[in-house]
Amino acid sequence: MVHTGDEGVVTALLADDMVKVRLVGDADEIPVFVDDIVRTEDFTQVVKPAKIKPLKPGSPKQMAPLPPPPPVQAPRTQYTILKSYGIQLAFDPIVRSDGSTEKFAIYLLNDTRFDVIYTFELHLNDQLSIQSSSKLKAISFEQIGHLRFDDLNDNPSVSMECWRLTTEGEGQRFHKDLKLKPKTFFNKVLTAPLLDRPVHLFRMFEQLQDQEENNEPAKEQEDLKAYAQRNARPKPLGGYTAATGGKNEVKDLAEFQSELDLHIENLVADPNKLTKGDILHLQIRHFETYLDKAVRMGVERVFIIHGLGTGKLKDAIATRLLQHPYVKTFKNEFHPRYGYGATEVEFL
Repeated sequence: MVHTGDEGVVTALLADDMVKVRLVGDADEIPVFVDDIVRTEDFTQVVKPAKIKPLKPGSPKQMAPLPPPPPVQAPRTQYTILKSYGIQLAFDPIVRSDGSTEKFAIYLLNDTRFDVIYTFELHLNDQLSIQSSSKLKAISFEQIGHLRFDDLNDNPSVSMECWRLTTEGEGQRFHKDLKLKPKTFFNKVLTAPLLDRPVHLFRMFEQLQDQEENNEPAKEQEDLKAYAQRNARPKPLGGYTAATGGKNEVKDLAEFQSELDLHIENLVADPNKLTKGDILHLQIRHFETYLDKAVRMGVERVFIIHGLGTGKLKDAIATRLLQHPYVKTFKNEFHPRYGYGATEVEFL
């Protein structure tokens, strides 16, 4: 990472000149712009500070180029004991050599003692620019994208949902919409916990911890345990008998296709009559039906063929796989048969 010095491995190609990176020593993956990473052996060449040219006699005093941001510091273990501010959204300025701000790295921070699940959307002029859904561990942070300085003129707004993840299941869901008005944005400069440097900081969900401390009743909601019981997978095929329909299960498993092609021409006779929104909705519906069947059949691995395109279908599939209780792992790597146009899914 050019600006933090972190090292990782590129695991997938994303749309809009972004890639997915798994950081060294961390199982989580984050989206990163291609311009913000370099090959490890070339890193020292990138971070060399710019040379400062001497001022000419009589020239006005100029600002020297700012050095690269310091490497991300390890979280302070005492922070949550002293004061927790919950789930926070940080915009970390990335400056040019002349001291002007080029863009902002967007971070989500969790300085609480519990893990959370979140969904995040950034809109510019009501158009979706960034979408992210993942797990954010206790006392941790995650970079989810960038906001260009000029994008502050495009009415940026954030829509975010967050809920706790405990051994007993999911907690109450919280939702917040935030409009990033330039005047308010530039006044929100605070030292961010965990990052330990001044950023434009917004506290999104402080009440996640307040609810627990005040013993407030949470809204009734099906937790992960109840969901798992309601959607319990059948016994392995070897446990079925003819009296319980075992023959049908064996037949269905033998005929089950381990790949699903979501290209619209394979799903409907005349795709030209459908809008882009209708096509995506239909593709997702076929995907979810196929996924449910694969889980019921006890299949270990499948391939979802979504193609390259704009990446909307692939991202929508990834969002659903992240939240599925029976998905062990999934990846979008180069495959001799599918190239980068398919996601491999492995079940628990």
